[in-house]
Amino acid sequence: MKLRPYQQQAVDSIWHEWETVNKTLLVLPTGTGKTICFAKVAEEAVRRGKRVLILAHREELLQQASDKIMSASGLTTAMEKAEYTCLGQWDRIIVGSVQTLCKDKRLSMFSKTYFDVIIIDEAHHAVSSSYQAILNYFDQAKVLGVTATPDRSDMKNLGRVFESLAFEYTLPKAIQEGFLSKIKVQTLPLTLDISSVKISTGDFAVGDIGRVLEPYLEEIANKLMEYRDRKIVVFLPLIATSQRFCEILNERGFKAAEVNGKSQDRTEITQAFAEGKYNVLCNSMLLTEGWDCPSVDCVIVLRPTRSRALYCQMIGRGTRLSPGKDHLLILDFLWHVERHELCRPAHLIAKSDDVAKRMTEILEEKGMDLEECERDAESDVLAQREEALAKELAAMRKKKAQLVDPLQFEFSIQAEDLTHYVPAFGWQMTSITDSQKKTLEQFGINGDSIEDAGKASMLIDRLQKRREEGLSTPKQIRFLENKGFKNVGTWSNNQASKMISRISASGWRIPKGVVPATYKPPVEDFSPQW
Repeated sequence: MKLRPYQQQAVDSIWHEWETVNKTLLVLPTGTGKTICFAKVAEEAVRRGKRVLILAHREELLQQASDKIMSASGLTTAMEKAEYTCLGQWDRIIVGSVQTLCKDKRLSMFSKTYFDVIIIDEAHHAVSSSYQAILNYFDQAKVLGVTATPDRSDMKNLGRVFESLAFEYTLPKAIQEGFLSKIKVQTLPLTLDISSVKISTGDFAVGDIGRVLEPYLEEIANKLMEYRDRKIVVFLPLIATSQRFCEILNERGFKAAEVNGKSQDRTEITQAFAEGKYNVLCNSMLLTEGWDCPSVDCVIVLRPTRSRALYCQMIGRGTRLSPGKDHLLILDFLWHVERHELCRPAHLIAKSDDVAKRMTEILEEKGMDLEECERDAESDVLAQREEALAKELAAMRKKKAQLVDPLQFEFSIQAEDLTHYVPAFGWQMTSITDSQKKTLEQFGINGDSIEDAGKASMLIDRLQKRREEGLSTPKQIRFLENKGFKNVGTWSNNQASKMISRISASGWRIPKGVVPATYKPPVEDFSPQW
């Protein structure tokens, strides 16, 4: 099986990381082939004479892993689950149930060096005690965690388990490169009041959601009438709510079916839905992992959540490509919630919370393509930031500090990845070192306000890259922006130096004929001089 370019890059990056660390992480959005990637890693490990354990917490994920490994490499797998054991089997790849293997009695059947490589599917679960028991027992193994896009809190938790991020492929990039479906959002004019819902273990309590949602089900079904030509998956909080909503839809002429964890015939129902015998599939959080149906072109989330990872998993049921499918439609509602933020479509791709907030406002005003909405929102937020920055810079100028404040520099070069940086791994969270501070000072940056080594390292790398590319320095940017010039962060070092020389020659006043607010430096001529 030939890997896509980003998949090959992911596999290569994993092996590269394992040269220096034992535990690394792969982040790929749903539908981009994370199972194929770790199947190829497992295949290469076997080629190198190693024994591989693939861990998952659900039967569907174990079977999916086994099937993908067979299709990708032709290798068979052994099972470590309940009454099945891999001991005595010839297979070098084992798919194992976490619930079975985490027990002390089961672990004691293996030597601590029995597995050379451990792969954890849906790795956001790896922080749990059951996974940790297994990892702590096989503590010499190389570990790969694979997960879809997690939120920041998840990344912080995963940073306690994994030592590095080997590779990340984002949802916007997958859409832009044509590997996932475009996403459009339509906000329906119905306000769902969940302000009374309690928080339990960090998310909205499903029991409360079911109770609050029940009175809205009839009206929600009425709003869906014009979307009967869509192939829809609906996520609901409780089995009873899911079953009731399915009944209401069928009363209105939909061909709806319902599956839950207790359904004996769920395989038959999901297959019938895939074949078009049903056009709506209702479920109570059963289909968030381990189920694929590429022809799904509409997703409705009636189980509000604060977890970006969970929200991405739900929406991910509809992001795969399929013949005749132009885009995925997310039908969203006007959610009224107090005190606690909940995930909305904007959180699928927004790079920051303020962009997500503005995107949500735009989407509630009009339905549109998600990427187009992000561009509009980023433009609005940038304008707001520049206004706020102007006020902050006015106060900063009075200090006349010799070194440039890193915040000013980040905004000047519009480096959102620096501005919104959040450390994830252990070394990144440590305090900035004296050596890093000294290096930053050599670049003209005051490192006193930088709290962690990860941010300092990222900023130093950016400064070195700018120097190599011949771009303006922090001090040049500060001086010229203080004089009223715009976008100096995009100027070359030479362009900035020439303008500073002109200002110096004019007695440190703006040269005649130059309007700083609209000035653009002349394009430099790099043609050969004969």
